[in-house]
Amino acid sequence: MGKGQNTETITKQLDTVVSQLQRKNAKVAFFVGAGISTNCGIPDFRSPKTGLYSNLRKLNLPYPEAVFDIDYFRKKPKAFYTLAEELFPGKFVPSKFHYFIKLCQDKGILKRCYTQNIDTLERIAGVSDDKVLEAHGSFCGNHCIECSEEMPREKLRAFMDQKKIPTCANCEGYVKPDIVFFGEALPDKLWEFWEEDIDDIDVAIVAGTSLAVYPFASLPAEVGKKANRILINREKCGDFDTNPRKSDIVLLKDCDIIAELLCEKLGWSEDLEALWLAGNKSVRGKPENEVEPSSSQKDKAAATATEIAEKVEAGLEYDKNEEKNKRDKVKNKENDEDVDVLAGVVKKISIT
Repeated sequence: MGKGQNTETITKQLDTVVSQLQRKNAKVAFFVGAGISTNCGIPDFRSPKTGLYSNLRKLNLPYPEAVFDIDYFRKKPKAFYTLAEELFPGKFVPSKFHYFIKLCQDKGILKRCYTQNIDTLERIAGVSDDKVLEAHGSFCGNHCIECSEEMPREKLRAFMDQKKIPTCANCEGYVKPDIVFFGEALPDKLWEFWEEDIDDIDVAIVAGTSLAVYPFASLPAEVGKKANRILINREKCGDFDTNPRKSDIVLLKDCDIIAELLCEKLGWSEDLEALWLAGNKSVRGKPENEVEPSSSQKDKAAATATEIAEKVEAGLEYDKNEEKNKRDKVKNKENDEDVDVLAGVVKKISIT
Protein backbone atom coordinates (compact mmCIF):
# COMPACT_ATOMS: atom_id res chain seq x y z
CA MET A 1 0.00 0.00 0.00
CA GLY A 2 2.68 2.44 -1.03
CA LYS A 3 6.41 2.03 -1.40
CA GLY A 4 7.89 0.65 1.83
CA GLN A 5 4.51 0.59 3.58
CA ASN A 6 2.67 -2.63 4.28
CA THR A 7 -1.03 -2.96 5.03
CA GLU A 8 -0.54 -3.21 8.79
CA THR A 9 1.61 -0.08 8.93
CA ILE A 10 -0.72 2.06 6.85
CA THR A 11 -3.76 0.83 8.82
CA LYS A 12 -2.14 1.94 12.09
CA GLN A 13 -1.31 5.31 10.55
CA LEU A 14 -4.88 5.75 9.33
CA ASP A 15 -6.17 4.94 12.82
CA THR A 16 -3.89 7.63 14.23
CA VAL A 17 -5.15 10.18 11.70
CA VAL A 18 -8.76 9.28 12.50
CA SER A 19 -8.17 9.78 16.23
CA GLN A 20 -6.66 13.20 15.51
CA LEU A 21 -9.62 14.23 13.36
CA GLN A 22 -12.08 13.06 16.02
CA ARG A 23 -10.57 15.11 18.82
CA LYS A 24 -12.89 17.70 20.31
CA ASN A 25 -12.65 21.07 18.55
CA ALA A 26 -10.02 19.79 16.12
CA LYS A 27 -8.88 22.37 13.57
CA VAL A 28 -7.76 20.88 10.28
CA ALA A 29 -5.88 22.67 7.50
CA PHE A 30 -5.23 21.24 4.04
CA PHE A 31 -2.30 22.13 1.79
CA VAL A 32 -3.03 20.64 -1.61
CA GLY A 33 -1.66 20.53 -5.13
CA ALA A 34 -2.34 19.12 -8.58
CA GLY A 35 -2.25 15.52 -7.36
CA ILE A 36 -5.76 15.82 -5.92
CA SER A 37 -7.09 16.90 -9.34
CA THR A 38 -5.43 14.39 -11.68
CA ASN A 39 -8.19 11.91 -10.80
CA CYS A 40 -10.58 14.49 -12.26
CA GLY A 41 -8.84 14.31 -15.64
CA ILE A 42 -6.79 17.50 -15.14
CA PRO A 43 -3.08 17.09 -15.93
CA ASP A 44 -0.53 18.18 -13.38
CA PHE A 45 2.24 20.55 -14.38
CA ARG A 46 5.48 18.92 -13.31
CA SER A 47 5.34 15.15 -13.87
CA PRO A 48 8.44 14.25 -15.96
CA LYS A 49 6.74 12.64 -18.98
CA THR A 50 3.01 13.23 -18.64
CA GLY A 51 2.87 16.71 -17.07
CA LEU A 52 1.82 19.85 -18.87
CA TYR A 53 5.26 21.48 -18.79
CA SER A 54 6.87 18.32 -20.17
CA ASN A 55 4.55 18.49 -23.18
CA LEU A 56 4.93 22.25 -23.62
CA ARG A 57 8.71 21.83 -23.63
CA LYS A 58 8.40 20.38 -27.14
CA LEU A 59 6.90 23.59 -28.50
CA ASN A 60 8.39 26.83 -29.78
CA LEU A 61 8.20 28.59 -26.42
CA PRO A 62 11.06 30.46 -24.69
CA TYR A 63 10.52 27.99 -21.83
CA PRO A 64 7.50 25.83 -20.87
CA GLU A 65 6.35 28.14 -18.08
CA ALA A 66 6.17 31.09 -20.52
CA VAL A 67 2.46 30.33 -20.98
CA PHE A 68 2.06 31.67 -17.42
CA ASP A 69 4.55 34.54 -17.72
CA ILE A 70 2.96 37.99 -17.55
CA ASP A 71 5.49 39.57 -19.94
CA TYR A 72 4.98 36.79 -22.48
CA PHE A 73 1.20 37.11 -22.08
CA ARG A 74 1.38 40.80 -22.99
CA LYS A 75 3.05 39.86 -26.28
CA LYS A 76 1.38 36.53 -27.09
CA PRO A 77 -1.84 35.98 -25.11
CA LYS A 78 -3.24 33.33 -27.46
CA ALA A 79 -1.02 30.58 -26.02
CA PHE A 80 -2.48 31.06 -22.54
CA TYR A 81 -6.06 31.33 -23.75
CA THR A 82 -5.71 28.12 -25.74
CA LEU A 83 -4.67 26.38 -22.54
CA ALA A 84 -7.35 28.18 -20.50
CA GLU A 85 -10.04 26.90 -22.87
CA GLU A 86 -9.11 23.33 -21.92
CA LEU A 87 -8.90 23.94 -18.16
CA PHE A 88 -11.85 26.32 -17.76
CA PRO A 89 -14.23 25.40 -14.89
CA GLY A 90 -17.31 23.43 -15.87
CA LYS A 91 -15.65 20.49 -17.58
CA PHE A 92 -14.38 18.68 -14.51
CA VAL A 93 -15.93 16.99 -11.48
CA PRO A 94 -14.25 17.28 -8.06
CA SER A 95 -12.43 14.17 -6.86
CA LYS A 96 -13.30 12.19 -3.77
CA PHE A 97 -10.47 13.98 -2.00
CA HIS A 98 -12.12 17.33 -2.78
CA TYR A 99 -15.32 16.00 -1.26
CA PHE A 100 -13.38 14.73 1.76
CA ILE A 101 -12.32 18.34 2.35
CA LYS A 102 -15.99 19.36 2.01
CA LEU A 103 -16.99 16.73 4.58
CA CYS A 104 -14.41 18.10 7.02
CA GLN A 105 -16.15 21.45 6.62
CA ASP A 106 -19.58 19.87 7.12
CA LYS A 107 -18.36 18.19 10.32
CA GLY A 108 -17.09 21.53 11.64
CA ILE A 109 -13.37 20.72 11.71
CA LEU A 110 -12.05 22.52 8.60
CA LYS A 111 -9.94 25.53 9.50
CA ARG A 112 -8.72 26.28 5.97
CA CYS A 113 -7.82 24.75 2.63
CA TYR A 114 -4.69 26.23 1.06
CA THR A 115 -4.50 25.15 -2.56
CA GLN A 116 -1.99 25.64 -5.36
CA ASN A 117 -4.63 24.63 -7.89
CA ILE A 118 -6.32 27.11 -10.22
CA ASP A 119 -9.20 24.80 -11.17
CA THR A 120 -11.67 26.01 -8.46
CA LEU A 121 -12.67 22.39 -7.73
CA GLU A 122 -12.60 23.00 -3.97
CA ARG A 123 -15.31 25.62 -4.44
CA ILE A 124 -17.24 23.44 -6.90
CA ALA A 125 -17.17 20.67 -4.27
CA GLY A 126 -18.91 23.08 -1.90
CA VAL A 127 -16.07 24.38 0.27
CA SER A 128 -16.97 27.91 1.40
CA ASP A 129 -15.17 30.92 -0.03
CA ASP A 130 -13.86 31.90 3.40
CA LYS A 131 -12.34 28.44 3.88
CA VAL A 132 -10.46 28.32 0.54
CA LEU A 133 -7.24 30.17 -0.15
CA GLU A 134 -6.08 29.81 -3.75
CA ALA A 135 -2.42 30.70 -3.30
CA HIS A 136 -1.75 30.87 -7.04
CA GLY A 137 -5.08 32.46 -7.93
CA SER A 138 -7.84 30.84 -9.97
CA PHE A 139 -10.50 31.27 -12.64
CA CYS A 140 -12.88 32.79 -10.06
CA GLY A 141 -12.30 36.39 -11.15
CA ASN A 142 -11.03 38.21 -14.25
CA HIS A 143 -9.34 41.61 -14.50
CA CYS A 144 -7.65 43.83 -17.06
CA ILE A 145 -3.87 43.64 -16.74
CA GLU A 146 -3.60 47.39 -17.45
CA CYS A 147 -6.38 49.18 -15.53
CA SER A 148 -7.66 46.33 -13.29
CA GLU A 149 -11.23 46.68 -14.57
CA GLU A 150 -13.19 43.53 -13.69
CA MET A 151 -14.85 41.40 -16.36
CA PRO A 152 -17.70 39.01 -15.48
CA ARG A 153 -16.99 35.35 -16.18
CA GLU A 154 -19.87 35.14 -18.67
CA LYS A 155 -18.38 37.94 -20.78
CA LEU A 156 -14.90 36.42 -20.70
CA ARG A 157 -16.40 33.07 -21.66
CA ALA A 158 -18.17 34.75 -24.60
CA PHE A 159 -14.84 36.09 -25.89
CA MET A 160 -13.32 32.61 -25.58
CA ASP A 161 -16.26 30.95 -27.34
CA GLN A 162 -15.65 33.30 -30.28
CA LYS A 163 -11.92 32.42 -30.21
CA LYS A 164 -11.12 36.04 -29.37
CA ILE A 165 -8.71 37.42 -26.78
CA PRO A 166 -10.74 39.09 -23.99
CA THR A 167 -10.10 42.84 -24.02
CA CYS A 168 -11.11 45.55 -21.59
CA ALA A 169 -14.03 47.82 -22.51
CA ASN A 170 -12.41 50.58 -20.48
CA CYS A 171 -8.88 50.70 -21.94
CA GLU A 172 -8.69 47.87 -24.52
CA GLY A 173 -6.00 46.10 -22.48
CA TYR A 174 -5.91 42.33 -22.27
CA VAL A 175 -8.08 40.70 -19.61
CA LYS A 176 -7.00 37.50 -17.90
CA PRO A 177 -8.34 35.30 -15.10
CA ASP A 178 -6.99 36.06 -11.62
CA ILE A 179 -4.35 33.34 -11.93
CA VAL A 180 -1.00 34.40 -10.50
CA PHE A 181 1.50 34.51 -13.37
CA PHE A 182 5.26 34.48 -13.06
CA GLY A 183 6.15 38.12 -12.51
CA GLU A 184 3.07 38.81 -10.37
CA ALA A 185 2.72 38.91 -6.59
CA LEU A 186 0.83 36.27 -4.63
CA PRO A 187 -2.51 37.46 -3.22
CA ASP A 188 -2.30 39.53 -0.03
CA LYS A 189 -5.06 37.36 1.38
CA LEU A 190 -2.63 34.43 1.55
CA TRP A 191 -0.48 36.14 4.15
CA GLU A 192 -3.48 37.55 6.02
CA PHE A 193 -4.97 34.07 6.40
CA TRP A 194 -1.61 32.50 7.19
CA GLU A 195 -0.88 34.95 9.99
CA GLU A 196 -4.24 34.01 11.50
CA ASP A 197 -3.84 30.25 10.98
CA ILE A 198 -0.17 29.42 11.51
CA ASP A 199 -0.44 28.69 15.25
CA ASP A 200 -4.09 27.64 15.25
CA ILE A 201 -3.89 24.32 13.38
CA ASP A 202 -4.17 20.93 15.08
CA VAL A 203 -3.92 18.72 11.98
CA ALA A 204 -2.07 19.76 8.81
CA ILE A 205 -2.87 17.51 5.83
CA VAL A 206 -0.54 17.93 2.85
CA ALA A 207 -1.80 16.14 -0.26
CA GLY A 208 -1.03 15.79 -3.96
CA THR A 209 1.88 18.22 -4.09
CA SER A 210 5.61 17.96 -4.73
CA LEU A 211 6.19 20.98 -2.46
CA ALA A 212 8.51 22.34 -5.13
CA VAL A 213 7.03 25.82 -5.65
CA TYR A 214 7.83 28.49 -3.08
CA PRO A 215 6.64 30.23 -1.02
CA PHE A 216 3.68 27.80 -0.85
CA ALA A 217 6.06 24.89 -0.22
CA SER A 218 7.28 26.51 2.99
CA LEU A 219 3.84 26.66 4.65
CA PRO A 220 3.74 23.06 5.98
CA ALA A 221 7.24 23.59 7.40
CA GLU A 222 6.13 26.75 9.22
CA VAL A 223 2.94 25.35 10.74
CA GLY A 224 2.91 25.52 14.56
CA LYS A 225 4.67 22.81 16.54
CA LYS A 226 1.42 21.62 18.12
CA ALA A 227 0.11 20.55 14.72
CA ASN A 228 0.22 16.92 13.64
CA ARG A 229 1.41 16.84 10.03
CA ILE A 230 0.18 14.25 7.52
CA LEU A 231 1.50 13.74 3.99
CA ILE A 232 -0.72 11.97 1.44
CA ASN A 233 1.26 11.64 -1.74
CA ARG A 234 2.96 9.28 -4.19
CA GLU A 235 6.36 10.02 -2.65
CA LYS A 236 7.98 11.89 0.20
CA CYS A 237 8.68 15.53 -0.49
CA GLY A 238 9.64 18.85 1.00
CA ASP A 239 10.03 19.14 4.75
CA PHE A 240 8.66 15.61 5.25
CA ASP A 241 11.77 14.32 3.49
CA THR A 242 14.49 16.78 4.45
CA ASN A 243 13.44 17.84 7.94
CA PRO A 244 10.74 15.48 9.26
CA ARG A 245 9.09 15.88 12.64
CA LYS A 246 8.82 12.92 14.97
CA SER A 247 5.02 13.02 14.86
CA ASP A 248 4.77 13.16 11.04
CA ILE A 249 2.59 10.59 9.30
CA VAL A 250 3.37 9.72 5.68
CA LEU A 251 0.82 7.86 3.54
CA LEU A 252 2.30 7.03 0.15
CA LYS A 253 -0.80 6.26 -1.84
CA ASP A 254 -3.36 7.78 -4.21
CA CYS A 255 -5.20 10.69 -2.56
CA ASP A 256 -8.68 9.41 -3.43
CA ILE A 257 -7.96 5.97 -1.98
CA ILE A 258 -6.79 7.51 1.29
CA ALA A 259 -9.91 9.72 1.34
CA GLU A 260 -12.08 6.61 0.94
CA LEU A 261 -10.23 4.72 3.69
CA LEU A 262 -10.42 7.63 6.11
CA CYS A 263 -14.12 8.15 5.43
CA GLU A 264 -14.74 4.46 6.00
CA LYS A 265 -13.09 4.62 9.42
CA LEU A 266 -14.81 7.91 10.26
CA GLY A 267 -18.24 6.60 9.25
CA TRP A 268 -18.51 9.10 6.39
CA SER A 269 -18.49 6.68 3.44
CA GLU A 270 -22.15 7.12 2.46
CA ASP A 271 -21.81 10.90 2.60
CA LEU A 272 -18.67 10.81 0.45
CA GLU A 273 -20.23 8.57 -2.19
CA ALA A 274 -23.40 10.67 -2.30
CA LEU A 275 -21.46 13.89 -2.83
CA TRP A 276 -19.27 12.38 -5.54
CA LEU A 277 -22.18 10.86 -7.47
CA ALA A 278 -24.16 14.10 -7.22
CA GLY A 279 -21.15 16.02 -8.54
CA ASN A 280 -20.82 13.68 -11.52
CA LYS A 281 -24.51 13.99 -12.32
CA SER A 282 -24.41 17.78 -12.02
CA VAL A 283 -21.38 18.30 -14.29
CA ARG A 284 -21.53 15.33 -16.65
CA GLY A 285 -25.22 14.53 -16.46
CA LYS A 286 -24.42 10.85 -15.97
CA PRO A 287 -26.52 8.44 -13.92
CA GLU A 288 -24.82 6.47 -11.15
CA ASN A 289 -24.17 3.34 -13.22
CA GLU A 290 -22.28 5.34 -15.87
CA VAL A 291 -19.89 7.26 -13.62
CA GLU A 292 -16.28 6.63 -14.65
CA PRO A 293 -13.87 5.48 -11.92
CA SER A 294 -11.25 8.02 -10.87
CA SER A 295 -8.48 5.77 -12.22
CA SER A 296 -9.75 6.19 -15.78
CA GLN A 297 -9.90 9.96 -15.28
CA LYS A 298 -6.25 9.93 -14.20
CA ASP A 299 -5.33 8.14 -17.45
CA LYS A 300 -7.18 10.88 -19.31
CA ALA A 301 -5.13 13.56 -17.54
CA ALA A 302 -1.93 12.46 -19.30
CA ALA A 303 -3.69 12.41 -22.67
CA THR A 304 -5.17 15.83 -21.94
CA ALA A 305 -1.69 17.29 -21.35
CA THR A 306 -0.63 16.14 -24.83
CA GLU A 307 -3.83 17.46 -26.39
CA ILE A 308 -3.43 20.84 -24.69
CA ALA A 309 0.16 21.13 -25.92
CA GLU A 310 -0.98 20.48 -29.49
CA LYS A 311 -3.64 23.18 -29.23
CA VAL A 312 -1.19 25.63 -27.66
CA GLU A 313 1.12 25.00 -30.61
CA ALA A 314 -1.73 26.02 -32.92
CA GLY A 315 -2.22 29.10 -30.74
CA LEU A 316 1.45 30.00 -31.13
CA GLU A 317 1.06 29.78 -34.91
CA TYR A 318 -1.98 32.08 -34.61
CA ASP A 319 0.09 34.60 -32.61
CA LYS A 320 2.84 34.40 -35.23
CA ASN A 321 0.37 35.15 -38.02
CA GLU A 322 -1.21 37.97 -36.01
CA GLU A 323 2.20 39.56 -35.51
CA LYS A 324 2.89 39.32 -39.24
CA ASN A 325 -0.49 40.91 -40.01
CA LYS A 326 0.24 43.76 -37.60
CA ARG A 327 3.67 44.33 -39.14
CA ASP A 328 2.14 44.29 -42.62
CA LYS A 329 -0.51 46.82 -41.57
CA VAL A 330 2.15 49.13 -40.10
CA LYS A 331 4.27 48.76 -43.22
CA ASN A 332 1.30 49.44 -45.51
CA LYS A 333 0.35 52.48 -43.45
CA GLU A 334 3.91 53.80 -43.67
CA ASN A 335 3.91 53.21 -47.43
CA ASP A 336 0.58 55.03 -47.75
CA GLU A 337 1.98 57.95 -45.75
CA ASP A 338 5.08 58.03 -47.95
CA VAL A 339 2.86 58.09 -51.04
CA ASP A 340 0.81 60.94 -49.57
CA VAL A 341 3.96 62.92 -48.80
CA LEU A 342 5.33 62.29 -52.28
CA ALA A 343 2.01 63.29 -53.84
CA GLY A 344 2.08 66.51 -51.86
CA VAL A 345 5.60 67.29 -53.03
CA VAL A 346 4.66 66.60 -56.65
CA LYS A 347 1.61 68.83 -56.31
CA LYS A 348 3.71 71.70 -54.97
CA ILE A 349 6.20 71.30 -57.81
CA SER A 350 3.36 71.28 -60.35
CA ILE A 351 1.89 74.45 -58.90
CA THR A 352 5.26 76.10 -58.95
